[in-house]
Amino acid sequence: MHSHDTIAAIATASGTGGVGVVRISGPHALAIAESICTKSLIPRHAHYARFHDERGETLDDGIALYFKAPASYTGEDVIELQAHGSPAVLRQLLDRCCALGARMARPGEFSERAFLNGKLDLAQAEAVADLISAGDARAARAARRSLDGVFSRRVDALADALLRLRIHVEAAIDFVDEPLDTLGGEALRRGLAQAAADLDALLREAERGRKLRDGLHAVIVGPPNAGKSSLLNALAGSERAIVSDIAGTTRDLLRETVRVDGVELTLVDTAGLRTGGDTIEREGMRRAESELTRADLAIVVLDAREIAAGRTAVAEAIADVPQRLWVLNKTDLLTGMPVEPAPSEWHGDDTVRVSARTGAGLDILHARLRALAAGEGDGTEGAFSARARQVDALRRTAQELAAARQQLDADMLELTAESLLAGHDALGEITGRLAPDDLLGHIFSSFCIGK
Repeated sequence: MHSHDTIAAIATASGTGGVGVVRISGPHALAIAESICTKSLIPRHAHYARFHDERGETLDDGIALYFKAPASYTGEDVIELQAHGSPAVLRQLLDRCCALGARMARPGEFSERAFLNGKLDLAQAEAVADLISAGDARAARAARRSLDGVFSRRVDALADALLRLRIHVEAAIDFVDEPLDTLGGEALRRGLAQAAADLDALLREAERGRKLRDGLHAVIVGPPNAGKSSLLNALAGSERAIVSDIAGTTRDLLRETVRVDGVELTLVDTAGLRTGGDTIEREGMRRAESELTRADLAIVVLDAREIAAGRTAVAEAIADVPQRLWVLNKTDLLTGMPVEPAPSEWHGDDTVRVSARTGAGLDILHARLRALAAGEGDGTEGAFSARARQVDALRRTAQELAAARQQLDADMLELTAESLLAGHDALGEITGRLAPDDLLGHIFSSFCIGK
């Protein structure tokens, strides 16, 4: 056990409800609960009880459940008092628990104790919070898989592989006079190549899981007066951006979080990209280009009547964005004009024709945005949920693994071993095998109280 005090908290959401739960965990949880219920509690039995205050008067009646350590969520004795869902009643129950020796739990402290007592690893503990906050069924299923250990097992298997490779390399260091190939050099190279392939696959799936959890970071970009702000307003369902026929109206970044069929997207409207412009407009374009370096998706808005010119204006700025969605706007103005086909160079990129003013084509755009945000069409439904810090740890592991392969090819075995150690440690941050205290404090402080 990592703590000797007893904690208590209201575990159900704030507000009135049919049932509310006060949760207690720690060495004195059973004594506190039996004092409130004035009866003995048997593990894993539901007991009907009256909950009493210090004068013996009834606060409420309900169900008391006792989960005996170590077979509980936190690994400690855990009691759940299920009362009527009145905030006043639940607060009285919580105050009574504290008067009998418990203290108020910090946000996430129950899950933190589950991690510290070995009931969950860190990735599973974070999946608890992800499951609670899941915005749709796909995100909930992905979080459930992480909570079941799907992500953790993949990380642990990769960490074991890096550890075995490092042991092999360090053993070879002791025989500096022998050629590496006689010490299993070819097997080492194959092992590093396989680890790199496994890591690449894991990183792609973790990135999909991150998008399911955090939503897609999409930057709306295009030449001036293509209808970018009108499109933002249409997707947001409100007049968030100023719209006019004057080119260069948008000068700064405008962010809006929207949900498309349950999937969250962070949309960023930007200044139109073109050569020239005044000082303020040029600063707006610089910020737009900077935002694109962090984007998951570039929504490139072009005037459907001027596709070629618009494409030329944005080509360089969007070159390094992982995904692109071409939106040919103002189709309502094409009456009597020939429809210009999308250039053959766009093969493989998405193209949608819309009118932000009339709403034509927006249903198709919604479907494409949802598919891109959820990773549909890539053969995987988001195997597990993941967080930005976990994706970052995998990327650092990939960098160390790439360095190790180069160092091995140059027969620099000491550096190869160091890179493998650094990659192994980065993987340990994901599951908490190697997690500094300040990281743990930051993670669990984001949880809801009572969990």
